Amino acid sequence: MKLSHFNFKLPEELLAEHPSENRDESRLMVLDRKMQTIEHKMFKDLIDYFDEGDVMILNNTKVFPARLYGNKEKTGARIEVFLLRELNEEQRLWDVLVDPARKIRIGNKLYFGDDDTLVAEVIDNTTSRGRTLRFLYDGSYKEFRKKLTELGETPLPKYIKREVEPEDEERYQTIYAKNEGAVAAPTAGLHFSKHLLKRLEIKGIDFAEVTLHVGLGTFNPVEVEDLSKHKMDSEEAFITQETADKVNHAKKNKKRICAVGTTSMRAIESSVSSNGTLNEFSGWTNKFIFPPYDFSIANCMVTNFHTPKSTLLMMVSAFAGHDFIKKAYEEAVKEKYRFYTYGDAMLII
Repeated sequence: MKLSHFNFKLPEELLAEHPSENRDESRLMVLDRKMQTIEHKMFKDLIDYFDEGDVMILNNTKVFPARLYGNKEKTGARIEVFLLRELNEEQRLWDVLVDPARKIRIGNKLYFGDDDTLVAEVIDNTTSRGRTLRFLYDGSYKEFRKKLTELGETPLPKYIKREVEPEDEERYQTIYAKNEGAVAAPTAGLHFSKHLLKRLEIKGIDFAEVTLHVGLGTFNPVEVEDLSKHKMDSEEAFITQETADKVNHAKKNKKRICAVGTTSMRAIESSVSSNGTLNEFSGWTNKFIFPPYDFSIANCMVTNFHTPKSTLLMMVSAFAGHDFIKKAYEEAVKEKYRFYTYGDAMLII
């Protein structure tokens, strides 16, 4: 498969700027791989496709307010700092992206907040836009993290051109988010409401949680025509023994195992034993899934509508079949489904 196989014309007005009014009332396109059929539903109709003993794998990562705005010392220029990951808790070292990057050099200081209580010094260049910052703050680590949360804003993806609004803090987070560490939301999970989860639970559907802290690498464009040469950024993932047992039990009993989102899928596919069962996992994964690929664990998935040439579209193509996804996406454009982060959903069975 080549990069150009994943290109398609996506009208700009189909990029969702806002979430649907209610989480579980976005649209749902249902693809049946065996029958090669496409149905149009509402997200809350998802429940009709699952029975007692089926398992849904949810990514419980929590997005932190990763986007900060500071001012450069002397010039006062406004600089955007995007926190990627913490490198050292004690020294308060962070891996970040800065914009505009050409103005930010080693030794520069950045000031944050109206009172400048938080200062950061640039101590290294990592990539063209990447820097290592050392934060200087008078206070305990807990107070420092509280300050970062206070000053940071919800890291909506760049395609959303509007300002961040108060509702984004809640809506750009799954309702089951608990382990902080992601700089982007696992978007397939955004469609689940408390009410829908409760209804699924009452029907006897089991939930197994994994954690994969979504990094910005998810959005990195693929720049090589030969996909085998693309390198994914590493993301931290955790799978408990309890989750592995739950999933393996369902697999043994030939139940439906549904990966909610490409991130859940990547996490479980990063920890498969030689006999095709799920293992406990704690570490980093840079797994890149593109066609052809044999999936070991999940036999269905929930996902959003992805942008042209994205690694996410490649994974979904590997799961549902390239031609079938192509057909489904043509239909999605025709039927004006909403794409990307705040967009509509797809269930592949």
